[in-house]
Amino acid sequence: MCGIIGYIGRKPAQGILIEGLRRLEYRGYDSAGLCTLDNGRFQLRKKKGRIDNLAAVLRKQPTPGTCGIGHTRWATHGAPTDANAHPHSDQSGKLTLVHNGVIENYQQLKERLAANDHTFQSQTDTEVLAHLIGEHYDQFAERSTDTLVEAVRLALKEVIGTYGIAVMHTDHPDLIIGARRGSPLLVGLGRDENFLASDVSAIVAHTRRVVYLNDFEIVTLTRDDFQVTTIEAAAVSPQIKEVEFKAEDIERGKFPHFMLKEIFEQPRAVENALRGRINHDEATIKLGGLNLTTGELRAVDRIVFVACGSALHAGMVGEYLMEELGRVPTEWEYASEFRYRNAPVEKHTLVFAISQSGETIDTLAAIRESKRRGHRTLGIVNVVGSTIAREVDGGIYMHAGPEIGVAASKTFTSQLTIMALLAVLIGRMRHLAATRGAEILRELEQIPTKMERVLAQNDAIAAIAKKYCDARSALFLARQYNYPIALEGALKLKEISYIHAEGYPAAEMKHGPIALVDPKTPSIFICPKDGVYDKVMSNIEEVKARKGPVIAVATEGDNDIRKKADDVIYIPDTLDCLTPLLAVLPMQLLAYHIAVLRGCDVDKPRNLAKSVTVE
Repeated sequence: MCGIIGYIGRKPAQGILIEGLRRLEYRGYDSAGLCTLDNGRFQLRKKKGRIDNLAAVLRKQPTPGTCGIGHTRWATHGAPTDANAHPHSDQSGKLTLVHNGVIENYQQLKERLAANDHTFQSQTDTEVLAHLIGEHYDQFAERSTDTLVEAVRLALKEVIGTYGIAVMHTDHPDLIIGARRGSPLLVGLGRDENFLASDVSAIVAHTRRVVYLNDFEIVTLTRDDFQVTTIEAAAVSPQIKEVEFKAEDIERGKFPHFMLKEIFEQPRAVENALRGRINHDEATIKLGGLNLTTGELRAVDRIVFVACGSALHAGMVGEYLMEELGRVPTEWEYASEFRYRNAPVEKHTLVFAISQSGETIDTLAAIRESKRRGHRTLGIVNVVGSTIAREVDGGIYMHAGPEIGVAASKTFTSQLTIMALLAVLIGRMRHLAATRGAEILRELEQIPTKMERVLAQNDAIAAIAKKYCDARSALFLARQYNYPIALEGALKLKEISYIHAEGYPAAEMKHGPIALVDPKTPSIFICPKDGVYDKVMSNIEEVKARKGPVIAVATEGDNDIRKKADDVIYIPDTLDCLTPLLAVLPMQLLAYHIAVLRGCDVDKPRNLAKSVTVE
């Protein structure tokens, strides 16, 4: 959940590192720091708070040198302070390190090191790791590049937990060492320069040629070369990949926030998810990356979606789609719970991992557990080369492009699109009629245009947001396909505006949540003209009878709902099963505008980070 950037080359490192940290700030923004190596001495600067605070320090105290590492932190051990910011040094002061992840046995290691006269300047587990590597290195009689790498190996073998690290030592001014276990790390390859990063967005302005490290791999990086080995010192033949997107794809452009930009990119994201995958002649779908034959797909008798956060809500929609269109028993699971349960999973079960980053640690662990039990695993991910994408048996890329805003938007609707494609694919192999399949596919292709019509109401939604931005709590209510969208709407409001919000199936309101209804608590109803329209309208009446304000998301042309709701946001008519793709847009825009009106940092909400890579 933190960010790492490393550079070794012939250019001044400071500018490259600070630029990389700015591109990584969505991964962690409690504190930041960097260290360069100049004439055998470290130039270390770190500061609590955002990257701008560090940049202000660097303007007064620049860091010369052409080799360096940087870090932006999301606090785990120790509060956000200058002392707890990375990089951290060892006891000798000759080694410095940045770290993503959690060292679970750091306290035992710290006590052992303290008994050997080590003193610590921070509360972090990372400083313990720096001291541990330094102690191993100092025990060698001869200290070469090989012994520094061996010291890293020995230390990491003692570690319990997760890590992505970058290490420098004053004895080796032309070297950076990186290693990973459970926390992403990649190498960027340039000309007379090389890079290390936890996310390709940090380095894409300089190179698009990358090598993704696997767990238990160590890289030694010089300006002219790199070498990858395992923690057991076995040689690795790395695969060089080309990054799909360009540096300009991760700029805000005309938008004040990345989140708003990404909300407006959703029509194109859905088009990208559909591109090349629809077979109109046979009213079905082509998904080459599944690595499953038609016979193997027909043999599937159960599907499980494992995910966290917004991705889990997409999986919940997937359950409705798969059961109605595909006629396959389907369930969703919190990845964090699934990995620790001993749930009986039948032989012909297909386990799907849904993750924007492809690095979500609980989802990754759930997939690994499923593979240990012999189940086929598939991924639905956005980041090419991510760990989940490399470890599953097959999968589907979203092709949504980089998403920088912490709150998921375009990747969520990409996931919904892929859920619909999967349901049609499996349905057409079983009972789904060609006419019904063709109808769904035709309507799917119309969704981007219909999304544009919803987004055109941005100003009107901002005006509604102004009425409710001071609310202390909100209820989100819907039924069937849109119930997960109520959950997603509540999540969006919570995570970026800090207003308490809950999502429920509308009929469940009478079983407890209706006690919260009062004139100051808005209820947001998703109420399209579908098979349960009359039922949801009755629920709206119940809220109005208790003087609760109602915001309704309704189908264009529905004038009756204006007589009941205080405010109405219209979405175009579509098939019931595709309504979530349109209904979620007002949820996103409402949360966004409320957060802006409340003065919240929309792209970097407090206590949150984009990719959760620690438990």
